[in-house]
Amino acid sequence: MNIFSSTISHIEQGIDYASNKQKVTSHNIANVETPGYKAKNVSFKETLKSEMKRFEAYRTQEKHIPFSSLDHSNSFNVYTRNDASYMSNGNSVDIDQEMAEMAQNQIYYDALVDRLSGKFNSLKTVIKGGRA
Repeated sequence: MNIFSSTISHIEQGIDYASNKQKVTSHNIANVETPGYKAKNVSFKETLKSEMKRFEAYRTQEKHIPFSSLDHSNSFNVYTRNDASYMSNGNSVDIDQEMAEMAQNQIYYDALVDRLSGKFNSLKTVIKGGRA
């Protein structure tokens, strides 16, 4: 029996993605001066595509769009960006891009944590019978 909605599980997966993204971006920033280092990134589109296949929907009519429930891994694809070289030593880390991605990822992470906190506060209210 699942006492929590699947929302908490999806938020958890989003937080896991944000955490992995933060680690990869931090690693890129730490290697900004390393000769020959190629910047890495975390694939979101492929992960989103695979996760969308996991959704199930109740179809009340044949004309409704069906959802697939295939089982996919929750791991994220970390890949090396080989398409650019910003420094003469072959390093492809663009510090401005990395800092912008880190700030954007932090906003995403904070929003997910805030939403998760709201879900748990709702559960706490229900457990207490509506009293604060």
